[in-house]
Formats: sequence, C-alpha cells, structure tokens
Amino acid sequence: MARWRGEINNLAEVSSGTMKINCPLTHFLLACTGCCLPLLAQAENHALVHCSIFNGYENSIQANMTVRVRDRLIESVAADGVKVPDGYSVIDCAGNYLMPGLMDVHTHLENLEQAQRALYTGVTTIRSASVPAYQDIGLRELVRSGGLPGPDVVAAGVYVSPNLEDTILADPRLAVLAHGVNTDDELRLLVNVNIDRGVDVIKTRGTERAGRPDTDPREQVYSRHQLEVIVTEAAKRGIPVMVHAHGDEGALAAVQAGARSIEHGTYLSQGTLKLMQEKGTWLVPTYITMLEMNEEQYESVLRLRGSHMVPRLEQAIRTAHRLGVRFATGADSYYEKESINTISLEVMYLSRFGLSTFEALQAATTSSAELLGLEEKTGRIKAGLEADMILVPGNPLEDIMAVQDVLMVMSNGQLALQRLPFARQ
Repeated sequence: MARWRGEINNLAEVSSGTMKINCPLTHFLLACTGCCLPLLAQAENHALVHCSIFNGYENSIQANMTVRVRDRLIESVAADGVKVPDGYSVIDCAGNYLMPGLMDVHTHLENLEQAQRALYTGVTTIRSASVPAYQDIGLRELVRSGGLPGPDVVAAGVYVSPNLEDTILADPRLAVLAHGVNTDDELRLLVNVNIDRGVDVIKTRGTERAGRPDTDPREQVYSRHQLEVIVTEAAKRGIPVMVHAHGDEGALAAVQAGARSIEHGTYLSQGTLKLMQEKGTWLVPTYITMLEMNEEQYESVLRLRGSHMVPRLEQAIRTAHRLGVRFATGADSYYEKESINTISLEVMYLSRFGLSTFEALQAATTSSAELLGLEEKTGRIKAGLEADMILVPGNPLEDIMAVQDVLMVMSNGQLALQRLPFARQ
C-alpha cells in the first residue's frame, strides 16, 4: 500500500502541482482504501503555445499553433501570436508535436496503477475487454467525476463465456450460472446482468483462447445462433457486442450475427474479411500481444503456437487493409510493470503491414473513436471536443516511432504527465 501511495502521489504532483483535495467522493474513497488516490480538486485552464499539431483528421502538420483548454474541453485552436487571456496556465510546447490521445479499445484495466501506466503511454481512452468484477465501471465513474484525469473507459464488465470460473462471484445473480452459460436463457441473463450493472459494450467469444496450452484458438465456442441471441439481447438496450475470435469459423459466425468488432482475427479468411467490409464490422487485431507469445516467459507450447500465429495474423491484417476493412487499435494489455504491450507499438506494426502512417495513426485516434461511437467527443484536436491530447518529440507522420516517447499527456483537460521543460531556469 505504501508503494501505491507513492506512485499515486507522484501522479498528483506531476498533474497540477500542490493540490488540495476536499470533496465527499474523495473522503469516501480515502475511508474505503486508506490510500491517497490521484483525485483532482479543480481542472486548470491551459494554453498550449508553440505547438506543431497533427489534428487526427488531416494528413498534415500545422506549425506554430496555440490550443486553449477550458473546463475539460478544447476551447480554441489558432495560430500563435494571439494574446493568452488571464486565467490560463501557459505551457510552452517548444515546437513539439501535439496529437490526439491514443485509444486502446481492447484492454483489461482493473485497478488504479494500471490506469496510471496506460495514461503514461499516451492512452486517454480505453474500451474494456472484460474484467473479473466490474472494476472497469468503477474506473469509468471515477474519471467522469473528475476524480481521475483518465483514461476514459468504455466498460464491458463480465465476459460472456461458457465458463465464468471465479468471475461468477462478481454478482449474486450469476450464481445460477455455476454450471455454465450456454442456453438462450443463460446467455440473456448474463447479458442483462452486465447491462444492469452499467456496461457500455458486451464482450463475448467466438473461439477459444490462444494463451492457454490446453485450448486451440481456432476452435469455435459459441454457434451463430448463440451469438445472435447475445447480439439481439444487447441491442434491445442499445449495447454493441465485441467478439473474441482467432479462428475463421467463429469469426464468420460473429460477423453474421451482427458483432460490432472482431478481436484478434488471426485466421480470418478472405471471405470473412469481405463480409466484414460489407457489414462494417471492425477489426481489432491486437498484434502486439500475439507477438509477445514468442517471449521466453511463456511455456514452449505457447511459444510454438505464437510463432505459427504471428505471420498468419500479419497476413490477415494485410488482406483486411486491401479489402477496406476498418481498423481500431487494442493492445490486449493489463498495463502491468513487465508488459511492453502498448498502442504506440501496435500503431508501428500496423504501419508495417500495409497501412500508411496516417491510416495507422488514425486507427489509434479518429477511427477508434468512431468504433466506440465517440467521434463527436474525442479523437481529434478540434474546438468543442474533449481535451485528450499527447505531446511527442517528432513529427508522427514522418516518424511513427515518435509516438513511443510521450512528453505530455492531457486527459479531459487535466495534466496527467508533464515532462517539459528539460532545462532548468
């Protein structure tokens, strides 16, 4: 707990200097956890001057710009030279490159330390890909309240999967599913418990996992009928469905059933990809986590599996791009200390597999916002949208590796990370 307190206090100091915390939510959380959370009393108004801007929707850079931020939103984007009004904290970006915050639309954030690490990599919006006990909903509400600078959370709650394992403890209504989640009524029950708890998206599976030695990721799990039951039940309450699918048969069933996105997509055939393009189904390839399976900490059967799957996923990405399938970025990360699964690396690999640098950057910003239905709220640097932005040291359109070196993170108008200036006065 002491380690937690130290890391979180560091975040608070970086975000806005010395802060006073005085709100009922704060005292409630302090009483419950016994630690100092990165709660912010009031967001400052900021003026970011001398910026070079990649706005997310134009394949160009605007030099010598000023962005004013007020009340969590981008107030204006204009050329340098206009006097900054009183009441703004001025940040000199020194010609560095300001771009929209990155989005991770397939992650498993479940605590405050992981949220902080995600922010420090430049991620300002995430879509959960399931958690054990609705922690993603708690994170979402903490960010909405202003208690955390971010990232904003699109919550999935509990995985709709045949065997809930320990997740069955997440809600007492799930006790009747101890023997499995397979019949139409069982599927509907779990979907509705999730929605009652406040999820924004339903996560289910079309195929088995890749990360267990006793499963084959090509094996279909839920049938087209079962997936249709899930999608139809969720749609009654306006909730989209994301589907884990490595194998082609399970992915095809999910696309036919009306899934909003296919997660992973390792063995997708050209026919399934064509149908995805026709139906507007998104692909979230999570290539960086598949690549990680080749590393030494995994047992031999998984390393061998990874060496087989990685080139096939690369080919699926190339074919999907050629056919016009829409991409969004997910790292399938828990943002643990040991992991280097980041969206910046996912973007880099997408740019190597057929997407232009501009398309790869859009996959992590404007396109991901569109997948999440947030295109009118975030994903671009434009007046009226949420102030979710990062600063990087090089032109990302020319050097996509620059996105890995984040100098500043602003989420919902609050500074979560500020490394400039390097020189002392």
